[in-house]
Amino acid sequence: MADRYRLVSIEELPSHLILEIMTAGRLSAIDLVCLELTSKTFGGSHGLYPHKFKSMVDYAAFQLCVSHGVYNGMAWNAQKELFDRCGGNWKRVLRFLQAVEESSGMVETSAGNMQITTGRYHTLLISNSSVYSCGSGLCGVLGHGPETTQCVAFTRISFPPLAHVVQVSASHNHAAFVLESGKVAAGLNFTVFLARQGHVYSCGTNTHGQLGHGDTVDRPTPKIIESFEGVGSVIQIAAGPSYVLAVTDNGAVYSFGSGSNFCLGHGEQHNEFLPRVIQTFRRKGIHVVRVSAGDEHAVALDSSGFVYTWGKGYCGALGHGDEIDKTLPEPLNSLKSYVAVQVCARKRKTFVLVDSGHVYGFGWMGFGSLGFPDRGVSDKVMRPRILDSLRAYRVSQISTGLYHTVAVTSQGRIFGFGDNERAQLGHDTLRGCLEPTEIFVPELKADTCLASESE
Repeated sequence: MADRYRLVSIEELPSHLILEIMTAGRLSAIDLVCLELTSKTFGGSHGLYPHKFKSMVDYAAFQLCVSHGVYNGMAWNAQKELFDRCGGNWKRVLRFLQAVEESSGMVETSAGNMQITTGRYHTLLISNSSVYSCGSGLCGVLGHGPETTQCVAFTRISFPPLAHVVQVSASHNHAAFVLESGKVAAGLNFTVFLARQGHVYSCGTNTHGQLGHGDTVDRPTPKIIESFEGVGSVIQIAAGPSYVLAVTDNGAVYSFGSGSNFCLGHGEQHNEFLPRVIQTFRRKGIHVVRVSAGDEHAVALDSSGFVYTWGKGYCGALGHGDEIDKTLPEPLNSLKSYVAVQVCARKRKTFVLVDSGHVYGFGWMGFGSLGFPDRGVSDKVMRPRILDSLRAYRVSQISTGLYHTVAVTSQGRIFGFGDNERAQLGHDTLRGCLEPTEIFVPELKADTCLASESE
């Protein structure tokens, strides 16, 4: 009877059961690497799969890749190109897919699930379903009530009981939160929502057609964008000040709203009142997986980790070594030797996170928001440049606001740089940081927020 319930080590389990365990959960690519290095059981070949797989872990990584939503939406040639770009390593392919998925939502760190996002003069953080904010409380964006004008450190926002926040988006004057599932993107006085089924809704100001309903009528409540019906499921949305970019599961990019600075990617500056596909990507067979909408320019990431930029080139925000506007998306050739996993654009600056965890920045260095302390004779970085001060850390996510930037590492550490005049970096003694400085999240304290003089 005792033998019937004998404890066994994982090495004694049947190979097919070990494989089932590895592919059934939410193991990351790094988790699989650790398993492979830990035991011969995971690193060796057991005859369960074709000989082209070097180990059980390699086969598990392959299985996780082919079941991943982003990978499934890619054409065969795009899948092959990604595999080749990753050196024929399925674990690296999986790492790319998981990093892309996390770039616009929660990232898994050693300290738990986290997401960081920056607004104009404020920062919002999700850490294990708790939401924190710091910076300027203008228009109530910090979520602590009308009496709060500023939080000088990350302070927990009070949500209703059982509320489970999974994503947040911050804009100039407001913030939007997602409970349970879905995604949201906040623009200047308007908001776009992405439901779990791939439907897109919008509400708010509609002066440039940024709500995507074919008119310029404001909408006080969310209304579904009917034009997306039949074009495929939308998997990601990004909102600029007055325009929107949307990525579908088949790799197409649609844009609508203000055409100023060529941000819509159609080669002209006309406003678009309905979603319009960006033909440059479609004609060239480029499968886009993520986009970022800056104030005056935009950035896209394709399924092979290549980066594209377009819009206003002032201060080198497009990374092509000049300040020339690009009316259509153009590849960022200086980063072609790297596999990018996240792109992030805001006012006159851009960040690219590559799969090694290193961050490259370019554009305007104002207030130190690019993270380069050696300003020298120019405040412009015309081509992608690595942030040396973050080399020692594996960055998992980055977000940039008007004049400040915040990054989260794989260990759950938070670093910020740039303007801190309104405490948007979570420090109460510094006016600004020219290079990344660690930010700590204290427990909820009453003295971290400042009330208005009328209170």
